[in-house]
Amino acid sequence: MQDPQPDFRPEPGVAEWLAPGLRRVLAPNPSPMTFRGTNTYLVGDGDLAIIDPGPANNDHFNAILQAIGSDRVSAVLVTHSHVDHSPLARSLAKQVDAPVYAFSDASGGRSAVMQELAATGLVGGGEGVDAEFHPDITLADGDTLRGDGWSLRALHTPGHFGNHLSFAWEDVLFCGDLVMGWASSLVSPPDGDLTDFMVSCGRLQSERWSVLHAGHGAPILDPAGRLDWLISHRLAREAAVLEALRSGPSTAAALAARIYTDTPAALLPAAARNVLAHLIDLYVKNQVTPIGQLGAEAQFALT
Repeated sequence: MQDPQPDFRPEPGVAEWLAPGLRRVLAPNPSPMTFRGTNTYLVGDGDLAIIDPGPANNDHFNAILQAIGSDRVSAVLVTHSHVDHSPLARSLAKQVDAPVYAFSDASGGRSAVMQELAATGLVGGGEGVDAEFHPDITLADGDTLRGDGWSLRALHTPGHFGNHLSFAWEDVLFCGDLVMGWASSLVSPPDGDLTDFMVSCGRLQSERWSVLHAGHGAPILDPAGRLDWLISHRLAREAAVLEALRSGPSTAAALAARIYTDTPAALLPAAARNVLAHLIDLYVKNQVTPIGQLGAEAQFALT
């Protein structure tokens, strides 16, 4: 598969200046789902906010501490509680004597539909969830954190994950895994919710951003264009799902194999989760109906 960002090859563990008051340290956890690895961001100069400390990795922990140096850390912020973003938060917060801020624990922020599906256990999910994560202080949508020379506004942007926050630094947005430049985001119910995902993307379209800094991959220098593409991409996938169901009922896995024809076989299970997210969204909109009980293995038919 062609490399989507061949020029983005930062050295893991090295603090790289992206702009005045902004550095990035790449974690050494590359994978098909994390691309080169998780981006940890240090905002500020002298007084810092750390965004997404990353996975439980000692080398990355030490690299963050080296980047902090003698600076003070006022806040450790987590966009969402996947295991590539949040596990280092607690140990880092203890080391630098700063609180951990996030929207909620791993179960928060779900829509009523996803809460019900999570209770049944029939849609599976839970891939890579940091179930042990608990913030010291919760942030509601619109809350603002301030340090010496910086402020960050929290935006609740569920879709990739129920407790997902983005952080606005004036017209710069740290968008976690909601928007990425190298791939579209995984949306895996009940942690992911395609209905919420589309609302969150639409919300970001309502503001003007100069750059998006994602949880993985290079800075997104055309935020409006990328958001337009992402929404169009999801609508095209929805249309493909509906078209495929015109041939008769099918499961999410079978639909993924038909629709994601250019996807490596190893990534088809993730594609099936995305298709399931589309099917649940279409079910909520009364456009498809599960045959029998709603679940990951159910067959779906056009309503």
